[in-house]
Amino acid sequence: MRDETPDDGRPPARAATPRQAGAAPTIHDVAAAAGVSKSVVSRALSGASGVAAHTVDRVRRAATELGYVANAHARGMSAHRSHTLGVFVRDAATPFYGHLLTAFQEQAAARGYRVVTATGAGSFSVDDERRALETLVALRVEGLIVCSGALPVEDITPFARRIPAVVAGRPEEDPTISSVYCDEVGGGRALADHVADLGHRRVAVMTFTPVSSITQSRRTHAMAERLRERGVHVVTLSGDDAGPGFDGADAIVAGVLGAGGVTAFMAPSDAWAVAALEALRVRGVAVPSEMSVTGYDGVTPFMTSLLGLTSWRQPLRTIGRLSVDAVVDQIDGLATTVTHHAIDGELVPGRTAAAL
Repeated sequence: MRDETPDDGRPPARAATPRQAGAAPTIHDVAAAAGVSKSVVSRALSGASGVAAHTVDRVRRAATELGYVANAHARGMSAHRSHTLGVFVRDAATPFYGHLLTAFQEQAAARGYRVVTATGAGSFSVDDERRALETLVALRVEGLIVCSGALPVEDITPFARRIPAVVAGRPEEDPTISSVYCDEVGGGRALADHVADLGHRRVAVMTFTPVSSITQSRRTHAMAERLRERGVHVVTLSGDDAGPGFDGADAIVAGVLGAGGVTAFMAPSDAWAVAALEALRVRGVAVPSEMSVTGYDGVTPFMTSLLGLTSWRQPLRTIGRLSVDAVVDQIDGLATTVTHHAIDGELVPGRTAAAL
């Protein structure tokens, strides 16, 4: 048997797939030899950030052993790349969107990309949001992350046909665009179970239509449906009629109290829950002895121990990380199919909801 071991004692490098004799090794061969992905090879050899030093060494050794030389045309293409992701968030001033934006930026840096952001101020119309996406694409970003609870998917898919894109932070199951989000229905139902388990039998739920908020509509209708399944009488109050911002919290609380016999109020978000807590305080209603209150999102600063808000925590860092990975993998050609990734949240029991 012929000894295949080189004179230096090192085992021969193995390529990803058999190739014809004399054929130049490819980036796929280097990736297989180093035990990493093609995108990691690209970043390691280009000196991009976000790759561990020991991984860079392994990739470079594999490239040297294989005799890999980056294609000159590919290098030229890379030189003209922006390595920039366009991110649209509906309102970066709110904790939910602000935390997501931070997660996008952190993971983009880890993958060797920078982020260009467009954001509204909570009062953006759908037309404004559409124009914001057009502005981002005009900046020649390589990928697009859309994080809005209001923009219809029909206004997003035309952009997804032009560059890699993902919808983040909301349930979206359109077959033409990938998405990463918290399971809103599961979260709404689980939080409703918590309220029912505390013994509440007449509960007010503030609901929204999909036109106002796709995320809050999905979760609040799931709350109401699950409560009814548990035999709880549900009083629904329309968030669509509450007006912009949280100025309508007093009117919502007036509706809760006016319904008579309500012992728990389920808000569509932490911010609405805090606004309701303030309206209840002004009216002299004690929480939770006279009225239990729950929020949704589970983000700071609302989750301080001082406030003790009962809520459902969304895994925003995970959503941010997976969203960036989804769009970068499309850019690098590592993902060629549409995926929808629903992630479970978790209950955060607090002092604002108590047993009867």
